[in-house]
Amino acid sequence: MTVQLRDADVIVVGGGQAGLVVGYYLRRAGVDFLILDDQPAPGGAWQHAWPSLRLFSPASYSSLAGWMMPPAGDDRFPDAAHVVDYLTRYEKRYDLPVVRPVRVSSVSLVDGGRFEVVTDGGSAKARAVVSATGTWSRPYVPAVPGRDSFRGRQLHAVDYDGPEPFVGQRVAVVGGGNSGAQILAELSTVAETIWITQRPPRFLPDDVDGRVLFQLASRRFAARRDGVEDPGGGIGGLGDIVMVPPVREARDRDALVAEPPVSALTPAGLEWPDGRRDDVDAVVWCTGFKPALGHLDALGVRGRVAMGGAAGTRSTDIPGLYLVGYGDWTGPASATLVGAARTARDTVHELIGFLTS
Repeated sequence: MTVQLRDADVIVVGGGQAGLVVGYYLRRAGVDFLILDDQPAPGGAWQHAWPSLRLFSPASYSSLAGWMMPPAGDDRFPDAAHVVDYLTRYEKRYDLPVVRPVRVSSVSLVDGGRFEVVTDGGSAKARAVVSATGTWSRPYVPAVPGRDSFRGRQLHAVDYDGPEPFVGQRVAVVGGGNSGAQILAELSTVAETIWITQRPPRFLPDDVDGRVLFQLASRRFAARRDGVEDPGGGIGGLGDIVMVPPVREARDRDALVAEPPVSALTPAGLEWPDGRRDDVDAVVWCTGFKPALGHLDALGVRGRVAMGGAAGTRSTDIPGLYLVGYGDWTGPASATLVGAARTARDTVHELIGFLTS
């Protein structure tokens, strides 16, 4: 459907997985809302992921509310393209009012305590705002000494598009999480690789996947909702890296051998604290992200926002502002498909209470 920018009771900033599932619950509740998305097509950040990126769970454990993700054929772990297709169809299935592409530059409070949302396509007012912009647009690269002197290629995981440009090269992959392990596994089939991690990587057992994350996140969500002590731990208590097939295959050929952090980059490569040096052609930084919250600067938000409420998504300083999908600080596992759905449900429940108070 065609949707125009207009005033609404609720404006959701961001049309990826978190924004869509918030929209699902707002639609069910009969709330007047818009979703503003800066992407040219549906799919959120998933449409920019490298082609071989895998979910950590079967499709049935990677679903938003209302409609289970269809199976990915014989593949236990769906790839990024499958997720994009699912989000595209989800948006259409529930006829969600998404305006795109439109980039939100600022959210501020104006007359009567309403929010003004300024975009490159005009402005609109709302009684409440849900920020669901995620982290993909704010990749983090640590300030390693000598980084600017390195003469080879440097890129973050957001710019990685497959192994072809690195055939026959020597490549350092920095980061011990799932992204680092998956990219390292793929690159090691075509290049000589060095894997650098902050601490020794911890691998989950082969038979453990995101279903365990779902169960642990459910317990943490229930604890937060019921006001009891958070059991904590998360999946990190078992390990950090899910053994999706490419990672398992890399392990079986002894490609997942990690080195400790370097002390510096040199013009030709890497230097360790003991003085050892290695020349490399490229460095791939799989070092995480920061929340994309620049559009909230006019509200006085700097860095993370003080959050409260049952879902942990309500700003305690700015009534009517909610943040969904940024990680554990906005709800257990809320940066995952399942976790976003869980926090969105209680967020919309609280939001309706705000609108009717």
